Amino acid sequence: MISYLKGTLTFKSPTYLIVETGGVGYQVFVSLNTYSKVQHLQQTLIHTIHHVTETAHTLYGFAEESEKELFTHLISVSGVGPATARLALSSIEPLELKKAIVHEDLATLQRVKGVGAKSAKRIVLELKDKLIKLDDGSTISAGSGNTDKEEALSALVALGFNKATAEKAIDKIVRSEGTIESVEQLIKLSLKSL
Repeated sequence: MISYLKGTLTFKSPTYLIVETGGVGYQVFVSLNTYSKVQHLQQTLIHTIHHVTETAHTLYGFAEESEKELFTHLISVSGVGPATARLALSSIEPLELKKAIVHEDLATLQRVKGVGAKSAKRIVLELKDKLIKLDDGSTISAGSGNTDKEEALSALVALGFNKATAEKAIDKIVRSEGTIESVEQLIKLSLKSL
């Protein structure tokens, strides 16, 4: 298993890179998201997944570990192969893709070529809970992107509360209190209602 490659980018295109390390050039297929992050670099570290089939050994590369994890989850879904997963990560930013799965936004998932209604539902069904469990609360929130709400949710999840329950408590406090002075106050009020 090849976990990452650290070396010189000897060739760069929007679909693949060649990373030279130890005198060997590895062809690594990438998403547009990864390409945009490494296109101006000469030296890099690319996180990789070595995908083996009966007919090929293929390396898929990612600029960030979080994108690699999302790719791994996507290819674990029945009917979603590496090509579709790479296309999804090229069509939609990884964070937006995670949010679409967690919030069951089937329309966003169907923007990916090759993902129809059934595939989108299957992706949500199989990955929603996994992505919520992986999430630390700071990137995906049911709220409107309010960082205080996200920080409070992260703290409550870290304290051992169920994410969905904590989210409901936070939303209830925000609706009833109106303005909250600090994250700490939001956490304290939420703890009282849990």
